[in-house]
Amino acid sequence: MNTLTNEQLLSLSQAAKRIPAGRNQRPTHVSTLMRWILAGVKGPNGKVRLEAIRFGGRWLTSVEALERFAAAQTPSFAEKPQLPRTPAARQRAIERADARLQKIGI
Repeated sequence: MNTLTNEQLLSLSQAAKRIPAGRNQRPTHVSTLMRWILAGVKGPNGKVRLEAIRFGGRWLTSVEALERFAAAQTPSFAEKPQLPRTPAARQRAIERADARLQKIGI
């Protein structure tokens, strides 16, 4: 198991500088990293949080944790993504299944 203390530690301000600029070429703010640590973000397999440790009154993360955070958010394109159905699509699927069952006499 990886622990952050065995990795290349970064302060949140150092980590924020390693992330490319976002909307309107604005740099990533430290509060964004705090949000990723505390609340996480939506990933393809559920919520993903940035790993960090509280050390001496400040938060630290690592280069490796940033890489794992990015990898966890990136969907695998090897298989077709399973998108959630809308209520209307679900209802159409139910009606098709009912029609097939009635056709075979069940």
